[in-house]
Amino acid sequence: MKLLERVLNPREIRRRLGLNQEQFWTQIGVTQSGGSRYESGREMPRPVRELLRLVHVEQIDLTQVKRVDFEIISYLKEAHPDLYRSLRRAARGRRNAQGLAAAPGLEGDDGDGDLALVPEAPVER
Repeated sequence: MKLLERVLNPREIRRRLGLNQEQFWTQIGVTQSGGSRYESGREMPRPVRELLRLVHVEQIDLTQVKRVDFEIISYLKEAHPDLYRSLRRAARGRRNAQGLAAAPGLEGDDGDGDLALVPEAPVER
């Protein structure tokens, strides 16, 4: 089962985060009424699902992510896979030590790196 199918029950995520519909949905550019329809079973477009996952499950501050971050990650994965895996483990360990894991009860994928396209820790500039 894919991560999105396994995790993205928007009502459950919102409730676990303790947010009302307005707070939850406006963070990803969806109106409260649109979010209510998604919570009632209307199919979410893939871009909305991805934004929901990034912002509310992975807890990524999208204002901090730049295109160059993705370029660096892609380069590391291709040219230096051992270094990439080592850095990823170190970032995950640091995040866990600081108590910055995904939202309570909404742990992300620990598999082969499908989520690795998203930086796991803020990138120092």
